[in-house]
Amino acid sequence: MKFFQQSFLYDDPWSTVAFAFFLRYPNPYASHVLACDVISRDFTSSGSLVTTRLILKKGSLPRWAPQGIIKKVESWVIEESEVDPEGRLVRCVTKNLDHVKALRVEERVTLQQAADNKTLQQTEARFISAFGWGLTKRIESHGLARFKAHMHKSREGISLIVSLIRQSRLQPMTLGGPSSLLDSHRPYTASEVVARPLSNTSIYDHVPSMYFPTSAARRLASAPPLPSTQETVIGLRPNSRKTLFCTLTRKAISLWRVRPSAVLAYLARTSTSLLAHGDNVSAEWAPDGQRIVIQTTDSYLVLLSVEYNPDETPYKSPPLAPSAQRHFLPGPGEALPFQSISLRFDGVIRIEGQVLSVSPRENYILYSTKSPPAVQRIPWPVLSEEDGPNSPPQANLKYYDTWILNDQELPWLVDSDVTICKITYSRHGETWITSDGRAYYVQLLEEEGEIRPSVSDVSATAGGPTIQDAHTPRHDHHRHASDDGDLNLEWRGTCVHDIEVPRWVQKRRHVPADDPEADQHAYNEPRRAKCVAVNTKFSLVATGTQGGTVEYANLPSQAGVTPKPQTLHIPNLYNRDKTGPVRTMEWSSDGYVLAVGWEHGWAVWSVGGRCLAWSFGVEFEVDDAKFQDAFMYGIQDLFWAPGNFELVVLTEPTATTTDGQLFVLPFAKSATTGQHAPDNTQYAFLEMDDRVLVYRGADQPDMSVINPESDVWQRIKIPQSYLAANWPVKFSALSADGRLVAVAGRRGLAHYSSTSGRWKLFSDELQEQAFTVRGGIVWFHHILIAAVEVARSYQIRLYSRDLELSNQNVIHREILSSPVVILSLVDNSLLVYTADNTLYHYLIKPIEDTIELLACGSINFDGVVLLPTAVRALSWMIPSAQKLYGDPREDLAVATVLMIVGGKLVLLKPRKPKDVEVKYDMQILADRIEFCWIHLNGIGTLENSLWGYDGQSIRVWLNALAIESAPQGDTDEIEDVKESVNIPLDFYPLSVLMDKGIIIGVENETATRMSLPFVMFRHITSTHLFIHHILRFHLENDQCKEAVRFALYYQHLVFFAHALEILLHGVVEDDANAPHAQNSTDPDGSQGLLATTIEFLDHFDESLDIVVGCARKIEMTRWPRLFDVVGSPQSLFETCLSSGRLKTAASYLLVLHNLEQLEGGSSDVVRLLRGAIEVKDWPLCRELLRFLHSIDESGAALRNALKETELLGLPDDVTP
Repeated sequence: MKFFQQSFLYDDPWSTVAFAFFLRYPNPYASHVLACDVISRDFTSSGSLVTTRLILKKGSLPRWAPQGIIKKVESWVIEESEVDPEGRLVRCVTKNLDHVKALRVEERVTLQQAADNKTLQQTEARFISAFGWGLTKRIESHGLARFKAHMHKSREGISLIVSLIRQSRLQPMTLGGPSSLLDSHRPYTASEVVARPLSNTSIYDHVPSMYFPTSAARRLASAPPLPSTQETVIGLRPNSRKTLFCTLTRKAISLWRVRPSAVLAYLARTSTSLLAHGDNVSAEWAPDGQRIVIQTTDSYLVLLSVEYNPDETPYKSPPLAPSAQRHFLPGPGEALPFQSISLRFDGVIRIEGQVLSVSPRENYILYSTKSPPAVQRIPWPVLSEEDGPNSPPQANLKYYDTWILNDQELPWLVDSDVTICKITYSRHGETWITSDGRAYYVQLLEEEGEIRPSVSDVSATAGGPTIQDAHTPRHDHHRHASDDGDLNLEWRGTCVHDIEVPRWVQKRRHVPADDPEADQHAYNEPRRAKCVAVNTKFSLVATGTQGGTVEYANLPSQAGVTPKPQTLHIPNLYNRDKTGPVRTMEWSSDGYVLAVGWEHGWAVWSVGGRCLAWSFGVEFEVDDAKFQDAFMYGIQDLFWAPGNFELVVLTEPTATTTDGQLFVLPFAKSATTGQHAPDNTQYAFLEMDDRVLVYRGADQPDMSVINPESDVWQRIKIPQSYLAANWPVKFSALSADGRLVAVAGRRGLAHYSSTSGRWKLFSDELQEQAFTVRGGIVWFHHILIAAVEVARSYQIRLYSRDLELSNQNVIHREILSSPVVILSLVDNSLLVYTADNTLYHYLIKPIEDTIELLACGSINFDGVVLLPTAVRALSWMIPSAQKLYGDPREDLAVATVLMIVGGKLVLLKPRKPKDVEVKYDMQILADRIEFCWIHLNGIGTLENSLWGYDGQSIRVWLNALAIESAPQGDTDEIEDVKESVNIPLDFYPLSVLMDKGIIIGVENETATRMSLPFVMFRHITSTHLFIHHILRFHLENDQCKEAVRFALYYQHLVFFAHALEILLHGVVEDDANAPHAQNSTDPDGSQGLLATTIEFLDHFDESLDIVVGCARKIEMTRWPRLFDVVGSPQSLFETCLSSGRLKTAASYLLVLHNLEQLEGGSSDVVRLLRGAIEVKDWPLCRELLRFLHSIDESGAALRNALKETELLGLPDDVTP
């Protein structure tokens, strides 16, 4: 037996070192560790934490080892540890479970708090071999030598984790600390309930909803299944669930499955049908996905039924050998069996008066005609099952109706002398585009009642305005084909896209229908609407025009005034006419992005108007003869696939191929598009089709964060066994420390630990398929909280990462009466907002060896929020007094609630008169906010600050608790609350590293090569400092002391001086352009901003470097004003020289020279040169000599300096 013993002293406190010890895997110094996971974790009666972990390691054999001594180079190691938080002691014993006959290694480690707040590590190891054959001592000696050689790597690995914790100031759940995991498992005491610990961890809410094209597009080939592939595809339409889509040609229709992409059915019309009824023009699905209506050129409607046959399989995979089956596993969403689908021809309907647009509904078919200009509907030709075969003939007349376009039938039309060119219908609403280029948002009321509220509707009783669709007074409707006295029908609508028609067009309002040149009389208005997409989640409508522009506008208010539209612009597009008219557009199902297809390209915009990706300009960088990605040149139609991870597009046919019009573009998106949780923001969490990406820059040193070349993204692939049957991912969550990941797809859930590198799945597939996550998932330390739906009942379940996933291991269930809309976690408070408009507050309470939810109260928001499903974000802010001294169970009564409702950022402040229930004053801070978050604790100025991104800039409201409620008035205009700080950005932000003063974001990049036939998409990381923006706010408000306190928090950063230089540069430029630039004070006699800024900079040692650095980056015309405030450059030079800042003094020499204040004898240069010689700064000496040569071409100044400093050691009578 060999024995080893060693001690080592860490300079960090025990809580940090102990925390790092348990997080030491993985690290760069432990590449031999393959996996690590927890087997069990329990508490002793004395309060110690006992943990058993299983670790998989790999090694190598020495050359002298006999062959076959061990069968594999991997070994399982068991680690048993005990943490005593009271005694500040960690005991750990590790033993190998494999190869114990060859060599058994037993290692004992203790971590104990030492004096001066340091930590002592003591390590003992025993090496015992029972191999025999004369090799026992040699094996033990080899094991001891290897252990000694790698001992320093083990310490370096722990030191690395300690430094990361210290540098990034994470300090989450430090063992034995105030927010310890150990403490969180102990029952609450009275003192703990009153005085809750505050952590430095920033709390964020509702982060950027970002989409980026990634990788390369794939092209769908229809050649093998279809009998005729020479036809040009003219239309693309998905069903309402986006699981199937159809492609239309002039003669046939094909049915495709989205995932996996394959043709399931094909139906070609006969030549007789084409001759009698005309070619296909468009195809539309019925809402139930069971029927398709095809519109033809001769004003006929061809009706098709979609029939499913689960007993048949259209595709069968060839038999594979058992050894080969693992190489042909189903991909995401491909495990579900193919359903056999057939298309059945049901009949043809002739429409009189030239049909213009068709829109199938559940019980009828709605269409518009040209002559007469009208909207009509007819029932489906098949009786419903409710009517039965013996129903009277009147049942067929139920849905025969005609509405003539005139001022009596549709009085809300701006101009009734029009036709309806395009009808677009979805479950979110219906839009019409009329022949005059206007667009309307409409709704058919089939009984007496009010129109459903808009998603952004809020109650006026709560202090905010009521926002609803604008409608004119009600008019009675007279049906022309039939009349049902029990039903009152009425179309209501409002214009969402209006245009000004020239007078010469107005004079010629009517064009005869029999005019053969009627189309030539049409007025070519660039703003004529071509397509409309309504975003009900953000109460927004997007309109694509004939001229190629895309306009955003809010749905009109109750006053009926159409808001001024926002025109979107493609970056770096110099020729605006290049796009051509807009052909198609669609919002993603979550409402965060809009995909637009033009005649000559495509683009994707965020809901706030930020262009995320575009295709224009690629034609200059590719070889047209080889290039195959035709979607980069123009789009006919498009739609988002389920989960919004893919964009399916239809392009124009190319000359090189007849089977290349369908493409699928993969996208990465922010996880918070579906899951608004604080933990998803801190690490910039992205989702892809089959993996998640976690931003690790928060854990890296400062320079790695701002280096764009640093690879700071961790890619975690989701298990194929889960994703194959449960694609797409609907929710994902990241723990506060970024080490635990959870995802939830169509059914069930799964979670992952970056420490062990392992996923945990349900071993029982029936249990996994029995529930679906609805409302979100969040991590509380190692506890996963999930809102689920099980057999039409609603629960909140708690799962532990340390336990296997099963129904038996659910550590807590909370039954709810209605589905969850959104979950949010703030400290140890769980906020649950449900579909019945109720906010529940739960306290997460550890008891004994488990955790439960303690219900603290609930508030109903009826009369405040009219549509609960419109709530996109939820959080709250607690007053400081309540945080420090209040009972957390009473937080709900005093908390200021933050919500995003339909894109509006709303604060609800409690108002509780005596003996009266809590009421809320509502303050709408801003509209069309894409995401927001709150920094609750930590950095003084930023505490309780509210950050929101509106598509162009980040708007910051400092101390949101102090925002005054707006007075209630009769005005319909909603005025935003002016933010404290506005931070414009040229990229899309994903997260804010509060501890580093940096905003993290990404930009899309399209890579093309002349030699490649396709394009590659990728995203690059960008950063922006926000420190100088906050500082300037304080300085503009004469808050110099607050600015100094704020800056001191960031003084340790390597780029702190750079941030201050940016601050000074901006102030100098603005001061030069101000009307009082020549005065040292403002007109009101107060000190100017520039003087205040200089006073602030004087508090820091870097001030002299900052001033001269800024001076060298601005125009020289700004120098007199700058140094008039800062002071004489000569005095600053003397200060630098006397304090030994020689390089800074050299910079001031340049300023003196350019201001012509440098002494003729160059004595200042000589004095600086002497100082550089004394400290042997030879590079500075070289630069000073060059400077002397440049200012005096005769060389006299240079010779004099060399002589006075005796730099060359030349005699007096020798001229250099």
